[in-house]
Amino acid sequence: MKFKLDENFGTRTRQIFKEYGHDVETVREQGLTGCSDSRLFDVCCAEQRCLVTLDLDFADVTRFSPSATSGIAVIRVPPNPSLTLLEQLIRQFLQALNQSPIEKSLWIVEVGWIRIHESDEDIE
Repeated sequence: MKFKLDENFGTRTRQIFKEYGHDVETVREQGLTGCSDSRLFDVCCAEQRCLVTLDLDFADVTRFSPSATSGIAVIRVPPNPSLTLLEQLIRQFLQALNQSPIEKSLWIVEVGWIRIHESDEDIE
């Protein structure tokens, strides 16, 4: 699967995605650091990449509709998380992808569980 890691993730997180066999690019690599959320959303849609971010703004489905995406994963961490906890949440997310596709949905990844908001487009 193709992923875009937001600027709040480093090379260790990128390596975890690669270990799981995914195609991963970062905001930093593409020179998109500091770009607007709207611009990043548009880039991810155009590249057909699932966005992985710590930015809670992307959990607003009225601004960033998952129906247009390859998925959005918002990783929720407590204040001042350890690197170990962050990596645990990333692995939890990647393992969950084996059970359910993320395309056209928003996943909120928290310790021990994942909330899934599917696109209204899919609901009849």
